[in-house]
Amino acid sequence: MAKVLVSDSLSKDGLALLQSAEGIELINKPGLNEADLAAAIVGVDALVIRSGSKVTAKVIEAADRLRVIGRAGIGVDNVDVKAASRRGIIVMNTPTGNAVTTAEHAIGLLFSVARKIPQASASMKEGKWDKKSFEGRELSGKTLGVIGLGNIGRIVADRARGLRMNVVGYDPFMTAERAAELGIKLCSLDDLFAQADAITVHTPLTAETKGLVNDASIAKMKKGVLLVNAARGGIYDEAAVIRGLDSGQIGGAGFDVFLEEPPGLTDLVKHPRVVVTPHLGASTEEAQLRVSTEIAQQVVAYLQTGEVVNAVNAPSVAREMAGVLGPYLGLSRGLGQFLAQVESVRPRTIEIECSGEAGSLPAAAIVNSALSGLLSAFFDAPVNAVNAPVLAKEGGIEVRHQTTTQVGEFASLVTLTLVGADGARASVSGTLGGDRRARLTRWNTFEMEAPLEGSVLVVRNHDRPGVIGTVGTILGGAAINVASVNMGLQRGSGEAASLWALDSALPAPVLEQVRGARDVTRAAAVTIS
Repeated sequence: MAKVLVSDSLSKDGLALLQSAEGIELINKPGLNEADLAAAIVGVDALVIRSGSKVTAKVIEAADRLRVIGRAGIGVDNVDVKAASRRGIIVMNTPTGNAVTTAEHAIGLLFSVARKIPQASASMKEGKWDKKSFEGRELSGKTLGVIGLGNIGRIVADRARGLRMNVVGYDPFMTAERAAELGIKLCSLDDLFAQADAITVHTPLTAETKGLVNDASIAKMKKGVLLVNAARGGIYDEAAVIRGLDSGQIGGAGFDVFLEEPPGLTDLVKHPRVVVTPHLGASTEEAQLRVSTEIAQQVVAYLQTGEVVNAVNAPSVAREMAGVLGPYLGLSRGLGQFLAQVESVRPRTIEIECSGEAGSLPAAAIVNSALSGLLSAFFDAPVNAVNAPVLAKEGGIEVRHQTTTQVGEFASLVTLTLVGADGARASVSGTLGGDRRARLTRWNTFEMEAPLEGSVLVVRNHDRPGVIGTVGTILGGAAINVASVNMGLQRGSGEAASLWALDSALPAPVLEQVRGARDVTRAAAVTIS
């Protein structure tokens, strides 16, 4: 029974999905602080949160069974993703569930700033009829600058075009052609600052975007520019925005997010030309229902079937793809485990090549699975497809991969190669048999066809008569049952190799006997899991 802890308020529909899911026990404890969450996380397989819970390194360190963290919403800045990745914990979010709601809120803030709606409403509630003080601006015909053209940014741009605004955008990951298809003129950040009558940001908070709007960038903007932030606190330098407002360089601003939340009665909050809301971007009934049910469905699917959707630290694998991809993940992990246990090359470069059917599948998933099998021999902590890329990078290991759908000798092939600091190389190739089970096809220069599963005795020897009989006699004397023996030759070298599929693990004393046999040059006991 997998335990799922919900530590923030989730919609009743999301809770009902978790409650009714087969094989899942729901623990609903909203409002936990860091210490309480660290205590409650023990024995839990999945954690579901919103923006309130802070999943720090301390919380993650306390987790002993945690496999997945599900964030109902897009932002994961309240999760230590790096710490989770190092522990092999998948972090999922719901990137589209609140996209429309947040985009509409940004447009609402823009209208409120341009027409001074909140200030006028407050004035009337004081019994006044003051039209002169609240003269606003039309948005039609003006230029809106959108920084970040992801799901939310694109929706904002679409709504702005519906208002007959001109839209310019900045996004380093979008092509000018794709932007043009969306009706957006792609430009540099400096050009956006210079052209826009109003600017809205829709990016995550990263080292690159922190303080993106500051004194220097505000100086490049049109005098009287209107600013909106419904993305993340910290993207705007709040002190710089206040200086811009006081100087008249900024005509008004709308803020839904803040560097510190709640911000208290700060100068920004109190400023007469600033419209503020308490992080309401995703706060609609429809959005909360969507993100709650979506994250519940994602977490249940992962726990029940291994389906990975919207993971921020691992390749996503759709359910319909899992059946095709799954055997290749086992194959690539097995190849990594094989090399790690039979070769003494400590990798500085790892190369993964996929061809045929394997080349048509998500490369990152196969690469990460191969890394997990290989690196498990070099780290004391558990290694899986989530933390393997992190461990490789931290260890200074370069990872290269190449894919092709072309078919060679095999309809599908995965090859894993290790290159050591001294240039030493070792490689292994494998494919899937007709039964979709992993088969080893080549080890270095030895061509063979052998099952890649369970307990395997790997032997290299001088190519002379009697070696197979000698090894078989040793195994038989130790009551080790042999399921199959597969041979490989290195033609012209006088060397041979054999893989012995065993029904049980090989005891160390028996392995030593094999190593001491006549003409045996190397022997290793390998476990493929």
